[in-house]
Amino acid sequence: MDTKKAIEIINDATVESARALEETAGRLAGEIAAAAAMIASSISGGGKLLLCGNGGSAADSQHMAAEIVGRFLRERDAWPAIALTTDTSILTSVANDYGFDYVFERQVIAHGNKQDVLLGISTSGNSPNVIKALQAARAKRMKTIALTGRGGGRMAGLADILLDADSTHTPRIQETHSFIIHVVCDLIEVELTED
Repeated sequence: MDTKKAIEIINDATVESARALEETAGRLAGEIAAAAAMIASSISGGGKLLLCGNGGSAADSQHMAAEIVGRFLRERDAWPAIALTTDTSILTSVANDYGFDYVFERQVIAHGNKQDVLLGISTSGNSPNVIKALQAARAKRMKTIALTGRGGGRMAGLADILLDADSTHTPRIQETHSFIIHVVCDLIEVELTED
């Protein structure tokens, strides 16, 4: 590929990523703040954050759990968050015995309580195993947040709060998800550490 073509691809991706981020942040500022408040309230009330997703969304789940358990920007106590994407023995045994659609649901049933929050991540909003996890969380009277692409797919109807990135293109959705995760972590820390 020549340099001119490469620069064109880079510029197009930059413009679309910036557009998706700006549109999403403008449209969902209230919902993003509400999601952070929901998680902060859960943590302050003795609850925890559970997260799940597949592929890049699994990485986002682990990323956010790390920011909550470790720290984001402020020195403070460790807070409870579990990425349901990390225990290979659970994932493979449940997938083998029940099917891959159940790998997160079984963990929500095992670990979730009504004071907890489940954050399900799917760029399409239609990942069957994330949908089953959200359904299990609702059955346990947990609060639910869906982080998706435009419109939310089937997950939209299962979430107390829908955070749908304003794109249908997976890379742009994932870039916007990273922004939302960082802002939510920042807001949680401000809520729980400032008087």
